[in-house]
Amino acid sequence: MTGLAEPPVERVYGPLAARVVRTAPLVCGAKIARVRTSFPAVLPAPLIRVVVSDRPVELASTLAPLRHGRGDPAFRAGTGGSLWWSARTPDGPVSVRFLQTGARTVAAAAWGTGAGWAVHHLPDLVGEHDDIAGFTPVHAPIARSWRERPGWRLGRGRPVVDTVVAIVLEQKVTGTEAHRSWRELLQRFGEPAPGPAPAGMRVPLAAADWLGLPSWAWHLAGVGPERARAATGACRIASRLVAAAGAGTSALDHALRSVPGIGGWTSAEVRQRVLGDPDAVSVGDYHLPSVVGWALTGEKTDDAGMLALLEPYRGHRHRAVRLVELAGRASRPPRHGPRFSPRDYRAM
Repeated sequence: MTGLAEPPVERVYGPLAARVVRTAPLVCGAKIARVRTSFPAVLPAPLIRVVVSDRPVELASTLAPLRHGRGDPAFRAGTGGSLWWSARTPDGPVSVRFLQTGARTVAAAAWGTGAGWAVHHLPDLVGEHDDIAGFTPVHAPIARSWRERPGWRLGRGRPVVDTVVAIVLEQKVTGTEAHRSWRELLQRFGEPAPGPAPAGMRVPLAAADWLGLPSWAWHLAGVGPERARAATGACRIASRLVAAAGAGTSALDHALRSVPGIGGWTSAEVRQRVLGDPDAVSVGDYHLPSVVGWALTGEKTDDAGMLALLEPYRGHRHRAVRLVELAGRASRPPRHGPRFSPRDYRAM
């Protein structure tokens, strides 16, 4: 029969991507033809939770630390201002759609076996726990950034293994290198995100699956042997790390540093995301001391100088650093000379 176009097909992502294809009658004048129709399998209803806060919330900047580069397969911007995040929770994979529905209101819908875990931790993820008591800006740039972002918060609650692996990949390399490695590993080995997540979203691997990756998989993703060993070393004691996170920041710091290849910088970056630690300073960062020094004094400095500048904020030193970073390019020193050249371990 001519003149009949194939019906439009809706895409389904995640484990339910298998389509149900049937033939359905189409009445056209006096003739009845059978045309091929394609429609998605029925998706399970998501778990939904709404957080109504007693203070402003700025969703995008609060969730920003969950993202590792613009092409992160576990974090995407959706339609209508929504933000999508996938994770490997203790209960299994989850996709979460966040949407700011008011100045003090955030709604989330979650799919997957980890949906219950995600909606339970929604208040933590959007910073409802964040306690600003004792924080008083003493530098004009920090005070200005604080004033301009009344809804920005420090979130917490990201799963430990997801966080450790992603942060270890960022050790001693450029952001471009680290984000490429994270992206390629998830695209190749991560499972599709559950529910109607945007195309291409993936769930990070479980600890056992990270341990099961052959050495060539790390190499093809541009991850050198030292970082691969640190990531798998953390996965070997995943249960201990999870228990330490439940015991607090000091316990998690100690457990992380027991892994060869994990030091103060990695521990701080992990604790910032898992526990929302407001005082965890990323000492050892290649750029951070210069950024903080330039923003607060107009001169670059080193780690010792950065810690001296941040001493008035003890208890909230990470909060102060994030406010400097949120100020944008205005707080960053001018660049002179060649940029650090990314290395491609796959060519070695």
